[in-house]
Amino acid sequence: MSENVVHLHKHTDPPTDDTPPTVLTVVPDPAPAPAAPIVPLWVRSGRAVKTAATHERTKTTARAIARHSLYTFNGGRIVARRTWDGKTGARYERMLRAAEAAGNYEVAEEWEERLQRFREARHRRRMDLLHSPVDVAKGMAVGTGMGIGTLVALGVVMAINNGDITDVITPLAATIDFIGLLIRIVQVVWGPALTIGPFLALLALWAVGSKQQAAPAWALPDNVRSSEGEPITPSIVVKALRDLGVPALRNAIKEMGDAGASMLGPIRIAGCGVEVDVTLPSGVATNEVQNRRRKLAENLTRHEHEVFIMIPEAARTVRLWIADSGALDEPIGPSPLVTDETMTANYKTGKAPWGQDLRGDAAELSVYQRHLLVTGLSNQGKTAALRALALWLALDRSVQFWIADLKGIGDWAMFEGIAQVLIEGPSDDHVIQATEMVEDAVEEMNRRIEARRQDPTLVFEPLIVVVDEAQLAFMCPVIGDDKRPYGGAKATSRYFMAVRKIHNQGRAVDVLMWQGTQDPTDQNLPKLVREGAHTRASLVVGTESQAEMALGAKAVNAGAAPHLLRQGLDKGTLVVASDGITIPAGQASITVRTHFIDDEPAAEIAARAKALRDGVTTLRMVERGAERDALADVAAVIGDASRLRTNEVLKRLHALDPATYGDQWTNDRLKGLLEEYGEEPKKSHGVMVVHRDHVLRALAHRDEEGSASTAG
Repeated sequence: MSENVVHLHKHTDPPTDDTPPTVLTVVPDPAPAPAAPIVPLWVRSGRAVKTAATHERTKTTARAIARHSLYTFNGGRIVARRTWDGKTGARYERMLRAAEAAGNYEVAEEWEERLQRFREARHRRRMDLLHSPVDVAKGMAVGTGMGIGTLVALGVVMAINNGDITDVITPLAATIDFIGLLIRIVQVVWGPALTIGPFLALLALWAVGSKQQAAPAWALPDNVRSSEGEPITPSIVVKALRDLGVPALRNAIKEMGDAGASMLGPIRIAGCGVEVDVTLPSGVATNEVQNRRRKLAENLTRHEHEVFIMIPEAARTVRLWIADSGALDEPIGPSPLVTDETMTANYKTGKAPWGQDLRGDAAELSVYQRHLLVTGLSNQGKTAALRALALWLALDRSVQFWIADLKGIGDWAMFEGIAQVLIEGPSDDHVIQATEMVEDAVEEMNRRIEARRQDPTLVFEPLIVVVDEAQLAFMCPVIGDDKRPYGGAKATSRYFMAVRKIHNQGRAVDVLMWQGTQDPTDQNLPKLVREGAHTRASLVVGTESQAEMALGAKAVNAGAAPHLLRQGLDKGTLVVASDGITIPAGQASITVRTHFIDDEPAAEIAARAKALRDGVTTLRMVERGAERDALADVAAVIGDASRLRTNEVLKRLHALDPATYGDQWTNDRLKGLLEEYGEEPKKSHGVMVVHRDHVLRALAHRDEEGSASTAG
């Protein structure tokens, strides 16, 4: 083929004078593409080998071969170790070293005594072997003679019976023939047994190694090699402690060898996890383990929130609670308040069904004569936890509630008709009203204390004063007419001092303070106030110092760790320090996963509580300075009650609007208001009371007079 192509263009029209001459154009061929380089054979072979070697099937096959080979090899080691332990005192020596490394010298002495007894028994057995050959020979001779004699005697009996003298040796001959048959069977089986026996022995060793999974992690199958949710065994716990990074602990476990599990108590099933006590070796402090919670959890193939480290009563001991993988992310189910419509409450002897502890047992809280503080970060379930207790207690008709919800979005609206006072709103005016409500509770407390002095047998109805979002009260900047600030943490603060007074003396006459606050600091939750609460509960908080503010240093030092809860994921999970809840012996706190009661079921529970009560009129605070209708207010505070004591009416008027119905409102002024319409208070059982019907008639009479004057 030529290197150039010649293109000929032939004109079909006849040529003319103007037609240019035919031009031949020579177009060269395009340059040929460069030839692909030839890959050497050894490179192609190397690539093929690499592909084959790195293929997943190859890896799986290699792991399988290595795994089963190591099962057999390590199974032999395990059997040899067991045999050696059974024949020697190695086990006793190992346990002796472990006890000494752990500092348990009493246990070490016990193992030393066991070792001595084992050696003495072994010595006696060895001495017996010196005499055993002679004894065996004598026994065999005597046994053989007795056996032949028995067979001959049996033959004599057969000969006499059959009348044939040859039957004398028949039993002996039969026995000899049977022995010969056994020898022939052994001769036939012996060869194959020698061939198959080693394989059976290897199979037995493989079975031992397979059962113990005696192979490196990389050689195990995928479902085993992934240790997520791995069951907790003594060896896993000991290995996790060894790799914790505490030198003294690591060295002690190495000295213990296989006896490291002697540090552990029984591994007990505890709810959705397991629990085990670990006695630490001498020289290892409990806080060295506590401070490495995350590393310990990861060594146990768990997340940090799935391992809890507590300090029981026993010295140098930590108690580990290890959750089943993912169990803490599962809901705990509805509250018994929702599922059991017949449930009632008893303030003095009952316990509120608050939730479940980590073991899955019901966590019930007694609120009898205990001030309460619930704290945590925002939107973690603080109000729900506090409200659940109040909903249960509302089922005791004797309990009174004064509630200030300083969030003001309706979380406590279902207590309309249950609470005698209900304040809802976040403004400074609402904070002022809440402060005055707490001060009224102080006055009620003082009245009860004075009455108790005069009559020690008096029993008062419980009064629960609830302030939700109490940090707004402590942080309120408003200063009153008396130049005293409403907020703050000084002796001049009205809210602070009112709460302190209730904390100091309220429980004696059943006036109790319940507070919910978020993100505790020294500014929004003063030290004296938080330490005045008998029951302290904390949701997740940001730092360990905040955890100490919420629960106290003692509880945190003993293992309470609300700062290690997961924000957003552990909603409703509380760490509780209180003598009102059952806490395992030796612990200072307990972790509770509370039942969540939504608004609709909460309203249903509140409706059941209202049905138990004789009609409660809830006083809602109005804006300060608003003009009041005193007679209408008297009717409002009486509500559905047929009659009320005059001092109770005055107290409710004061709670309704302290500015209007202050100290100037006395029994005489109330009496004068009603006498104006001819409905003055009457005595009932020696006590002045105001009748609801009388007040309603006074209102009707006033309205008639107003209508007549308007018509005139």
